[in-house]
Amino acid sequence: MNTANAPSGAADDLPLKGLRVLELGQFIAAPAAGQALVDLGADVIKLEPPGGDAARQSGWSKDAFGPMFSAYNRDKRSVVFNLRSDAGRAQAQRLALSCDVVLANARPGAMEKQGLGAAQLMAQAPRLIYGRVSAFGQTGPSSTRAGLDIAAQAESGIMSMNGFADREPVRVGYTVVDVLAASALTSGVLAALLRRGTTGRGGLVELSLIDVAVASMAYPWAEYRLLGQMPLRRGNGQATVAPAAEVIATRNGMIVLSAYTEEHFPRLCAAIERPELVGDPRFATNAARVQNRPALLEVLHDALSHFETDALVEMLNNGGIVAGAVRTMAQVQPGKFGVAADLFVDALGGEREPTSVPGQPMQLDGVPRRAGRLPAVGEHTQQVLDELGA
Repeated sequence: MNTANAPSGAADDLPLKGLRVLELGQFIAAPAAGQALVDLGADVIKLEPPGGDAARQSGWSKDAFGPMFSAYNRDKRSVVFNLRSDAGRAQAQRLALSCDVVLANARPGAMEKQGLGAAQLMAQAPRLIYGRVSAFGQTGPSSTRAGLDIAAQAESGIMSMNGFADREPVRVGYTVVDVLAASALTSGVLAALLRRGTTGRGGLVELSLIDVAVASMAYPWAEYRLLGQMPLRRGNGQATVAPAAEVIATRNGMIVLSAYTEEHFPRLCAAIERPELVGDPRFATNAARVQNRPALLEVLHDALSHFETDALVEMLNNGGIVAGAVRTMAQVQPGKFGVAADLFVDALGGEREPTSVPGQPMQLDGVPRRAGRLPAVGEHTQQVLDELGA
């Protein structure tokens, strides 16, 4: 593969250096997986429609580098081919066949109409790895439905568990299913690359948003199967253990804490200087604490509400209790409260000031997190065509 145009600043020993990836996707699932591959050294070429990825101006009108695009498209190369024309489809097919990996998120059948379907390409390039994301699977009556993250949150059961019992279901406050799908797609592609290194053959990696969403709730599913009780919305806290994920108001904010094990609850009682609670029949066992959760929360609020948030977290942590401050994004800072000092990287777009966004959370030795440029629409079209000899 051509490596002359690998991501800017890429080190020679990046694990995916020399691999070429074609990204056929908009919004989040495929682009976020493509971003992970870029960060590991791959040359990711983003095929955009003539107007550009819709994420460029999703909720944004100032330029072509909106928030969603800035988050997931650093150091990619952008090409524009008109897939409605024979010439554009031929160029896209030739590019796909020159790649090691193709990533796509689209309704089933959409890529096949352009000659860019998995079976079509893999028949011509047996070493190709094709990763595709759908909303509701590739077959069956639901497969042709339009679907975004919110539909998967609703139909998987996630929303049924999120929020308070006396109010309507609530979505998770960001596109959590898309992000989880991107992570699963990345893992699948890396596994397929590892297998190809052993067997020489490529493969198809496929997943759906609905399956990702359902699988993300493996623990609630196990509870449901074993206890025979439907998990319902209860706000904060957990239905079967206490105190667990309880939100406690402080003098200047809120914390969340968990101390439900037989080892941790006595530690909590000691930390708040209420050792007698260990022997209180209302709180002596986990089952009793669950049954008497309102009384327990009243005790905890009385004991902790006069503390400053950070001082309280420190005190509880020092006592061996799991606790964390409830922070806004404005309060999350690199290098503080456990956040890696180099987690945030700059996304450089056009003439504007760089946008600081989180890089990859995992760290591999020798693979630094680094800033990256956001490509203009079609910026690299001629460059890529030249490489293909077109």
